[in-house]
Amino acid sequence: MHIEPGIVNGAKIALSYVTAAGAATYAAKETFSTLRANGPASFVMRSVLATVGVFLFFEVLPHFPVGVSEVHFILGSTLFLLLGAAPAAFGLAAGLLIQGVFFAPFDLPQYFINLTTLLVPLFALQALASRIIEPGTAYVDLKYGHALALSATYQGGVVAWVAFWAFYGQGFGAETMVSVLSFGGAYMLVIGIEPIADLAVLAAAKAMRGLNSTGLVTPRLYNAAKA
Repeated sequence: MHIEPGIVNGAKIALSYVTAAGAATYAAKETFSTLRANGPASFVMRSVLATVGVFLFFEVLPHFPVGVSEVHFILGSTLFLLLGAAPAAFGLAAGLLIQGVFFAPFDLPQYFINLTTLLVPLFALQALASRIIEPGTAYVDLKYGHALALSATYQGGVVAWVAFWAFYGQGFGAETMVSVLSFGGAYMLVIGIEPIADLAVLAAAKAMRGLNSTGLVTPRLYNAAKA
């Protein structure tokens, strides 16, 4: 999902500062809500876990360039289901920054572009989860249909934002169109794999209910939503 250097240049890149600021503002609101509900210790622990996870997803799991970007197994819905929206957002932002500073400095000028691409779909996933998952259903009890819908929302959002940045930066030429379609097609692989990964992780979590009292996971993983 890293937009390739040179796709968005010059003054056009300023738009990413605005979109990233909007995403960061929403993330801050979610963070304050999480701090009030669960306390700072739980938030910090979950954010660290999310950061480590994102770094591993980016640097260890297979990733390959396709068209205007790279295909990664970001596992955004997995982070959300295990850790909650605010820690997942922090982990995505921090993991992306660590990767840029230490491993891919050529990506740093596109940091806010890539940050927007990762965070906005996460919050769309959160909104969908609140609509399709019954308040009395813990995340460990989700079915395949739920996992598929959440994964498709996140990964589809990533593809949509990558397409937006590509067309915004390069116009609607034939070459750009082919590159975007190639990237979107390759990302179908992720949408096919991630729901299975989600269910496997949730099944493992279901067998480890002792995590419920540690603060290392979101309370919703094992519990109904609070009224």
